Amino acid sequence: MGWKRHPVTVVLLLGWTGIATADDWPQWRGPRGTGVSAEKGLPTRWDQDTIAWKVRLGGLGVSSPVVAEDRVFITSQVGRGARRPGTHPTLARGEEGKAEKPLGGAHAGAEGDAKQVDFLVEAFRRKDGRRLWQFGFPAEGDLPAVHDKHNLASPSPVTDGERVYAWFGTGQLIALDADDGAPLWQRNLAKDFGPFEITWGHGSSPALYGGLLFLLCDHDPASYLLALDKKTGKQRWRVNRGKGLRSHSTPTVVRGPRGDELIVNSSARIDAYDPRTGQPLWHAGGPNRFPIPVPAHHDGVLYTSRGYRSGPYMAIRTGGRGDVSKSHVQWTVPTGAPYVSSLLYYEGLVYMASDAGIVTAVDPETGAKVWQERVPGIFTASPVAADGKVYLLSETGDAIVLKAGRQPVVLERNALGYRMVASPAVSDGQFFIRTDDHLLAIGHPR
Repeated sequence: MGWKRHPVTVVLLLGWTGIATADDWPQWRGPRGTGVSAEKGLPTRWDQDTIAWKVRLGGLGVSSPVVAEDRVFITSQVGRGARRPGTHPTLARGEEGKAEKPLGGAHAGAEGDAKQVDFLVEAFRRKDGRRLWQFGFPAEGDLPAVHDKHNLASPSPVTDGERVYAWFGTGQLIALDADDGAPLWQRNLAKDFGPFEITWGHGSSPALYGGLLFLLCDHDPASYLLALDKKTGKQRWRVNRGKGLRSHSTPTVVRGPRGDELIVNSSARIDAYDPRTGQPLWHAGGPNRFPIPVPAHHDGVLYTSRGYRSGPYMAIRTGGRGDVSKSHVQWTVPTGAPYVSSLLYYEGLVYMASDAGIVTAVDPETGAKVWQERVPGIFTASPVAADGKVYLLSETGDAIVLKAGRQPVVLERNALGYRMVASPAVSDGQFFIRTDDHLLAIGHPR
């Protein structure tokens, strides 16, 4: 099924319980899918004293790390794969656009043989960054062409503490034992349901809900939302969403007044489903070319942008049925949202950071701007918040720390010197940051 390396240090980890805890960051955007952590006392100034460790990864990628107890999981690709022909547009414009770099920078494509692509899942000990295990397996079938800035290891993994689930841009999906990296089950959705063909390559990450694993496949040949049994990989339900839809967004579950809702941002609109059955609940909004962001949520309200250049953003009350564009959309602003990064709701404000280096705080009741400030950087990673602060990672190598509130206050601008596209994980007093080919731990565990 694949190749695997087990350093001898794995046998020392006898305290692993297999159950995720409140301090974990088990998925992209954190335990509640909001990008918000309850952590206190996190480092604000990042320097050599606060960098606990740095390790080189086995390959390249832009997936985010996830954390369960004493382990950090990350995915990568070895080998160059297929580059989409023609020009590759930048996110930033003008002078900022010159700062955008391809994945791997000057060494892009140097990892592995261009004729052979392998996918990696790696586990590291959070205490010191020691690699605990590494599982690799070959890419299958024709490799979808991607943008210069990412590869087929763009989806972030997700873990329930016992298993880690990794999905790649070919449609290959694998469940591994979180303790030792042993494969539990594996599927190839491209073989099961059709090719993974989407402009600039697949980017949606898997999501967990109870015993279900959700996978959004809005692609040109076919579009569907799939729920698998997380223990076996067997299909529990599948919703056919039609042809010609596109989405690079990740499905997320929110609590509504009438029960939990599974939210999907796609090129047609925003849809909500019953996560237990896949039954459609409501929809809102119009078409959008390249939907990437995931909605933030608080107290029964979604705060979401649609993606693409300076696109719309809005607030939608959950709990509706059918077309809720007029009944439940609280407010809409037609332009100004980030292309890629998701919105953040934190302590009574909605924050967003754009690829053009514009950071905005918005009133969640009205959508009106509370403040807007130019903070130089290219913000592809989604912001996170904790302990009264908002943290931004820039592709240009800086980590910016803002004071949360109704005035723009930059507390620190930390120069790390790495291209940072992936969103950070926050757990037990530490930040875990993925660069193109390294994993960093900022701060020291408690």
